[in-house]
Amino acid sequence: MSLFNSMTTAISGMNAQSRALGHISDNVANSQTVGFKRTDTNFEDLLTQSSSRIHTPGAVSATPEATVSLQGSLEMVDNPLSIALSGNGLLSVAQPAGRNPDGSVAFENQQLFTRAGDFRKDSSGYLVNGSGYALQGWSADANGVVNQGPLSPIHVDETPIAAQPTTKAALTANLPKTPASTDPIKTQFQIYNPAGDLKTVQLSWAAGGAPNTWTATASDGTTNLSSQTLTFDPVTGAAAPGSALTFTGDFGQGSQTVTLDLSDVTQHAGTVYEQSKITVDGETSGAFRAVAIRDSGDVVVSYDNGASRTIAKVPVVTFSNPDALQRMDGQAFGLSSEAGPMQVQSAGTKGAGTLSAGAVEHSNVDIAAEFTKLIVAQRAYTANTRIVTTTDQMLEETINMRR
Repeated sequence: MSLFNSMTTAISGMNAQSRALGHISDNVANSQTVGFKRTDTNFEDLLTQSSSRIHTPGAVSATPEATVSLQGSLEMVDNPLSIALSGNGLLSVAQPAGRNPDGSVAFENQQLFTRAGDFRKDSSGYLVNGSGYALQGWSADANGVVNQGPLSPIHVDETPIAAQPTTKAALTANLPKTPASTDPIKTQFQIYNPAGDLKTVQLSWAAGGAPNTWTATASDGTTNLSSQTLTFDPVTGAAAPGSALTFTGDFGQGSQTVTLDLSDVTQHAGTVYEQSKITVDGETSGAFRAVAIRDSGDVVVSYDNGASRTIAKVPVVTFSNPDALQRMDGQAFGLSSEAGPMQVQSAGTKGAGTLSAGAVEHSNVDIAAEFTKLIVAQRAYTANTRIVTTTDQMLEETINMRR
């Protein structure tokens, strides 16, 4: 009988609006949660019988509709480890799971993803967000070369870096074609010895006996270490490619060999020597100063000697259907077959979103829109209760027909 069907239909409507209210309350409660993705409600009609001649009341189903792919607003914050995603993708994170026997942090094997980029360095050296998930990325070797292999939690090592002696240097200068004096041209530059101390190397240039030739000599101030004769092209004034002066000396910490690249030295018209720049590798020892994440995703550690090291790179993980990911606690999402396979790539490539360092993505909840949905849900729920009341009255009238 349609009266009974009307009542059950109205009750299903009340249940559906109750579920919608639950979604709205969850959204409003998390309107200020970093990286939160709101849940909308999808209403679906369920029919029992319907044709051109008869229609029996059915029911309504309310199911959650994810909005993982919908962007939240970005805000710059005073935290160099915060990152925000613009566009497609999520960040890979891992959930800590206690300690290993050696005292190191253990992590769950489950692959998790998030848009909550409010990361900070914890006491164990890992970058964790406000929900406690550790940021994962590609590791880099000692030279800063990133290995785009498996992802792992990013760990910041605060160990000081050791001094590195100079092994290579490069000189950019111009020698005069007609020098004002026959005396050797003298200059100097500094290198790092194995202890990281700066030591001075004397460099002199003497015009050769043949045209367009000069002899470069390196010394430690008291002893000549090595000499090299260069021949310059009479038309272009360029030195031969690969021209270099290699010298070996003791600069306070034992024998040290340095190769000085002279391929950028020229000989042009003039009477004076002009030196543009000289660069050397090596560095003094340095203590940990800070760590930051750049827009490229590079995680860079800086030291008080001015040096910096790339220790990892944060990639972006994309899915063909991110809205189908499994929702987890703490603004995290897990894998699901409906979401499709995960693709890990550098930010800004192959459809992946871009990263903004020193920023966070806010919740994509619109309070005004949620209040509007709240009013609609309330009115719809009330209307369904009226149908239940009216059906009850009609059933009572039907029963009273016997009297």
